Amino acid sequence: MKLISVFPFQFELFGKQYHYHYIFETLAFIVGVRLYYYFKKGIVDPISDENRLWIMLGAMLGALIGSRVVAVLETPEVIHHLTFSILYQSKTIIGGLLGGLFGVELIKKIIGVKIASGDIYVIPILVALIIGRIGCFSMGIDEPTYGIPTHFFMGMDLGDGISRHPIMLYEMIYLLLLIFLFNRLKQFELINGDRFKLLMVLYFLFRFLIEFIKPYQSLFLNLSSIHWSALFIFIYYYRFIIRISKRILPKL
Repeated sequence: MKLISVFPFQFELFGKQYHYHYIFETLAFIVGVRLYYYFKKGIVDPISDENRLWIMLGAMLGALIGSRVVAVLETPEVIHHLTFSILYQSKTIIGGLLGGLFGVELIKKIIGVKIASGDIYVIPILVALIIGRIGCFSMGIDEPTYGIPTHFFMGMDLGDGISRHPIMLYEMIYLLLLIFLFNRLKQFELINGDRFKLLMVLYFLFRFLIEFIKPYQSLFLNLSSIHWSALFIFIYYYRFIIRISKRILPKL
């Protein structure tokens, strides 16, 4: 039986077709920022407003660079004929989170902030990711986030007549589970910064595993730039992973 696809979802404006993805990207940013300020009202922030702005600037600049570098490395052959246009259009959330992390750490060293600053961003990031992923999902195979062909019951025709893993749908489900998890973790006494570290580890773990059912290109040792980014995060946070595993897992 031939699959009938509704992908990609598009709307018409002035006689041209546009993806909803751009709308969801903008909405994700707006909602994420509004959630940040909502949660900020309910806490006494040990970091001054001025320093918090510098930290956010570091995160944005780091994310801008990191998202494009990791994305370009997803298709290594592009490096040989890389242009500014290709670099600008290439982006991935994994690179954004990785670059944002280092942007924040660099700015914090410059301005002398030694307090962990990421916990307040956890829920805003998760919600923003879900909204953004709705946009990615709506693009079908027009966005290089689709999965390999499958006979799995959740397989979908994303626009090319082939039943594929709906990677973005899997991710949205996973992100919703993470929101549930972090709400449950409110009952635990955690060190400041642990929630953000846990978010990074769990999200990068998902992306590491899900990459194997995507048509990825190898960067080195048959692993993609996403795989290597995740491995870097696991090494970077290895002490935290050991500590949190002993403290939290037995109680969940």
